[in-house]
Amino acid sequence: MQSLQLSPSLSLPADAVTQTFAILAVRGAGKSNAAAAMAEGMYDAGLPFVVVDPVGAWWGLRSSADGKGAGLPVPVFGGRHGDVPLERTAGQLIGDLVVDRNLSCVLDVSDFSEGDKTRFLIDFAERLYRRNESPRHLFLEEADDYAPQRPFREQARLLRAWENVVRRGRARGLGITMITQRSAALNKNVLTQIETLFVLRTTSPQDRKAIEGWVEYHGQGRELLASLPELETGEAWIWSPHWLRVLKRIRIRRRRTFDSGATPKDARARPPATMADVDLERIRVDMAATIERAKAEDPRELRKQIEDLKRQLAQAKAVPTVTLERVEVPVLEPRVAETLASLVRQSAGDLESLVQQARTALCDLDQRVTALAGTQRVRRGPDAPVAPASPAFAGARPAAAVRPSAPTSLPRAVAEILNALAGAGRPLSKLELGILTGYRHGTGGFGNALSEARTRGFLHGGGSGIAITEAGRAALQWDGSVRPPDVLVDLWCQRLTGRAKDMLRALVASPGGLTREELGRKVDMEPAGGGFGNYLSELRTSGLLLSEGGRLKPHPLLLEEGRP
Repeated sequence: MQSLQLSPSLSLPADAVTQTFAILAVRGAGKSNAAAAMAEGMYDAGLPFVVVDPVGAWWGLRSSADGKGAGLPVPVFGGRHGDVPLERTAGQLIGDLVVDRNLSCVLDVSDFSEGDKTRFLIDFAERLYRRNESPRHLFLEEADDYAPQRPFREQARLLRAWENVVRRGRARGLGITMITQRSAALNKNVLTQIETLFVLRTTSPQDRKAIEGWVEYHGQGRELLASLPELETGEAWIWSPHWLRVLKRIRIRRRRTFDSGATPKDARARPPATMADVDLERIRVDMAATIERAKAEDPRELRKQIEDLKRQLAQAKAVPTVTLERVEVPVLEPRVAETLASLVRQSAGDLESLVQQARTALCDLDQRVTALAGTQRVRRGPDAPVAPASPAFAGARPAAAVRPSAPTSLPRAVAEILNALAGAGRPLSKLELGILTGYRHGTGGFGNALSEARTRGFLHGGGSGIAITEAGRAALQWDGSVRPPDVLVDLWCQRLTGRAKDMLRALVASPGGLTREELGRKVDMEPAGGGFGNYLSELRTSGLLLSEGGRLKPHPLLLEEGRP
């Protein structure tokens, strides 16, 4: 994998993404330039990163150094130059988005109050630490504000979150670079755990004493301390006693992106920078999907839905019923008595139907939301054909018409599950059921549909052996046939976003499998890019993609030979 070139005399290996660094210097000595050069190197190597920017100085990554060309296509959340607004309560949401979409981004919190910054970063850091599993690097600008030597109130919780990343983050794929001009104010328990130190010009006795503490903790390096006040701008000592086993004086290269944090040289306004294009629509779609998933997992949202169901049940039970009053008459013919009995049975059946519909309202609503999330924005009728995938992959074919809607007495997802099990003729796993029905097997909506089918007595078994019962066969709405593979692929192309559908068709057309590079050529995408990785992740999450011996293959159920 490509290394990170920081200086003519220093390159960092790719595993720097999970290492810990500190960049210490006075203002104007080049610490932000050093961090930006490192971020550029990570982008070039295909390594994802997140910048926490409390001063609004990192948006320049999006433009070239002279401000006339494009820089890195990295989205900026929040701040005066943000692509997407950032809410103070969105820390957990952004953490989920970064993990789920393997997103590199800048989080500009410069417009937040100090309290809002702290709360946002607590939510973000704790969620990221809990969920992250793949290599990812964090750049923490003005780190002494959020890992202070003397934390107050909520700062103590934030300090623990960053300390977890520094001390234990590598096991979860997380590395970090802490950047500060106030070395003395940075928490010493955090600083001494840093593996590699970049020290640029430092003049304050207090800050030099803090660096001396790191030097004494890790061993010798007195020459470093003596030369700190005399270092030129951009000149630094790098000391990595254990990882790189190096102590050397270097000159860090100039960043190739726009220095948006530089102090203006005159009173004239700086020219606006040309910004690299970012797929904002993709980000909005991803954020919407993450919000919906967060709602499905939020206990408060679940409690609200339970209260709504209770209210619906109460309303259903309040439906007027037929009250029978015994009236003595001289003669009651059998025909009249049978008519009255029939009316009583019908009224009781209507009331039971209303109660049952109210009980299944949540499941049915969830399935509709799940189905709508996978369709195009334009509303279609039940038999309207689906629009074809984008033409980037030459093997794309028009999609088949969808099934007609199931009756309201049986939610559509439940009907799809029963039809797939009946057509397969054998027990299926949850993943196989999801693939054959066009639903992502890991979503709450699909899980609710399985629970509904079990509650009605339509299914038995679990794990890899879910089977249909006789009651389930009696409730079948369709013919019990499994979709042919080409129709199944067309159905999934409705649900997938962006170029993921082109990737799926390319994989199905090459059942023997493709390497990442071969798949990239098929769909005209850079295999090392973040977008390519995001679409692969979408296919894996849906269960449609397998990796065998370094090759990417479609799930066998999408192929004729794998059809049950």
